[in-house]
Amino acid sequence: MMDLFSDDTRRNPYPAYAQMRSASPLFYVPPPFDGWLIFDYENVKWALNDHQAFSSQVPAPRHWFIFFDPPAHSRLRALISRAFTPGSIATLETRIRELSRQLLDEALTGGQMDVTAAFSVPLPMMVIAGMIGIPTGDWPRFKGWSDGIIKLSYARSGGDEAAQALHEFTAVTAEMSEYLRGMIAQRRTAPEDDLLTRLIEAEVEGERLSHEEILGFIQLLVVAGQETTTNLINNAILCFLEHPHALARLRTAPELLPLGIEEVLRYRSPLQWVMRTPRIDIEVHCQKIPAGKLVLPMIGSANRDPKQFKEAERFDITRDPNPHIAFGHGIHSCLGAALARMEARIALSDFLTRVTEFECANKATWVPRRALHVHGPTQLLIRFELAKPVAIPRAAL
Repeated sequence: MMDLFSDDTRRNPYPAYAQMRSASPLFYVPPPFDGWLIFDYENVKWALNDHQAFSSQVPAPRHWFIFFDPPAHSRLRALISRAFTPGSIATLETRIRELSRQLLDEALTGGQMDVTAAFSVPLPMMVIAGMIGIPTGDWPRFKGWSDGIIKLSYARSGGDEAAQALHEFTAVTAEMSEYLRGMIAQRRTAPEDDLLTRLIEAEVEGERLSHEEILGFIQLLVVAGQETTTNLINNAILCFLEHPHALARLRTAPELLPLGIEEVLRYRSPLQWVMRTPRIDIEVHCQKIPAGKLVLPMIGSANRDPKQFKEAERFDITRDPNPHIAFGHGIHSCLGAALARMEARIALSDFLTRVTEFECANKATWVPRRALHVHGPTQLLIRFELAKPVAIPRAAL
C-alpha cells in the first residue's frame, strides 16, 4: 500500500482514496501506527457524529475542548458559544475587508506573488489576533506563538522532531499563559468589545471559564482558525488554476462564489482527517475495531465518495446541495466555520476582482504544508495580470 502520509500522496491523495474506498474502505495500519483508517462517507460521518460509540479523547494538549467528550465538552462548548456568536463574527466583516485590501495592495505590485506568504497566511492570523484583542504591536509575538503551536502536528512518529515540537509548545504555553493573565486582568477592570472580554464574561448556569480553559481555546483557535482558512484560500486558487472553465463561469456569475467555496471545501478539504477512539468494540465493513484503538475518519476521502456525491471527482461550482463534512459533523462540528467561509468569500472576491489572469509561476510540484492532517501548499507562487482601472467619464466628475 502506498504511504498516505508521504508528500507525493498528500499533494494528491484522491486516487489513493478512490482505491481504498473500492478495495478496503476500512484499513488497518500495523504498529508503530497501530490504527484504523475509514474511507467511506457513511462511516466517516458516523465516526464524527456518534459520540456514544467514538470518543474524542486522544493524546492532545490539555484544555483543548474538541478532544473532550460530554459532559465536559458540552459545558465548554456552551460557554465558548456564548462568546463566539454569529453576531460577533458578522461584525468582523468590515475589518476583514480592510485587512484583505491592505495585504493585496502590498502583494500585487511586481506581477508575481506567493499567495501563501503574502495573503492566505497573514490574513487569518491578523483576523484572529484582532478578534481576540491582541494589540497590533504584539502581532509578531502572536505569530511566533502560532508557529510554535502548529509545530505540534509536524512530528510523524516520535524522535527528535517530536521532542523539539513538544519543548517549543511547552515554552509557548507558558509565555501565552503569562501574557493572557495580564490581558485578562486589564479586561476585568476595563472590558472591551473583543473575544477575550466575552470569554471572561461568558456564564452558563453560574459557571465560567477558567484561565486554563480560556488559554486552551485561544491555542485551539490559533490552529483551527488560521490553518483551515489559509488552506481554504490556497485550495480555492489551486482549483481555479486546474479548472479554468469553472473560473470563467465564476467571473461571469460572481454570485456563485459561496457555492464555489463549498465545492472547494468538498473537493480539496482543508482538513483531511481527525482522530477518534472507539469506546467499545465496533464493527465496520464486517471487520472489528477493538475499543481504544486509534481511528482516523478520512474526511478528504468521504467528501469524494461517489455513493454520496454525483460525479464526485468533478469540480462543480454549481453543486447544490453539497452535504460535505469538511467542518466535521455533530457536536464537534467546527465553531469557526462561518468565520472561515466569510474570510474566504472576502479574500477570493478581492483577489478575483483585482487580478484578471493568473498562472503558476513555479512549474515544480508544490510542497504540502507540514501538518499531516491538513491539505494545501506551503508555497503558492503565481504570475498575474492586474485588472485595468475603470476610467470615469469627465462628465461624471
